[in-house]
Amino acid sequence: MPEKPYYEDEQFRTSEEERRTPKKKGGGALEYLVILLVSFALVFGFVRPFVVEAFWIPSGSMIPTLQINDRVLVNKFIYRFTEPKPGDIVVFQSVDNEDEDLIKRVVAVAGDRVSVRNGRLIVDGERQREPFTNKKFPDRSFFAPVTVPKDHVWVMGDNRANSADSRVFGPLPKENIEGEAFLRFWPLDRIGLL
Repeated sequence: MPEKPYYEDEQFRTSEEERRTPKKKGGGALEYLVILLVSFALVFGFVRPFVVEAFWIPSGSMIPTLQINDRVLVNKFIYRFTEPKPGDIVVFQSVDNEDEDLIKRVVAVAGDRVSVRNGRLIVDGERQREPFTNKKFPDRSFFAPVTVPKDHVWVMGDNRANSADSRVFGPLPKENIEGEAFLRFWPLDRIGLL
C-alpha cells in the first residue's frame, strides 16, 4: 500500500483562513516609536556615558595630530581593563576646571622621571623620539625633572609651544581621564585612526 505524503494527511492541512497572514491592529507606529525610544535610551543612557562619546577639538594644542574643529570618538571603556600608556591620546576632565574637558597625549606614567630641555622631552634620562609634535612652531621650553606619582600620568599637547599641559597643571590624576581618543571622524577628508 503506497504511503500518502505527509502534506496530504488531514492533520497537516491548513484552511485558507489559517494560511492568511494576520493583520496588525494599529501597533505599527506605536511599536516603531517604542523601539526608537528604547534605542535612544540605550545609546544616550549607556553607550555615550560609558562606552563611546564624540568630542570636539576647540584649541590648537594638539596640532598637527588634531586641528581646531576636528571631531573624535573616545573609547570611555578601555581604561577599565588596561592602564594608560605613553602615546595614548586621552580626553580628561581639567584639573583646574571640572566643567572643561581637555585632550592631550600621555608621555609618561607613574614612576617615570620627566623633564623638558630646550623643548625636548626627556623620560628616565632618555630623549624621546616624537615625530607627532609640531615642527612648524617648535618648543624651546625648559622644565625641571619631576617623578610622576602613583595613579597619575604626565600629559602634553603635540603643539608643545602652545599647550597648557602637565608642565602647567602638574601630573594628571588617572581618575580624571574620561577615555582614549581613537578615531577622527570629522572632517571627512581627514577621517582616520589616531
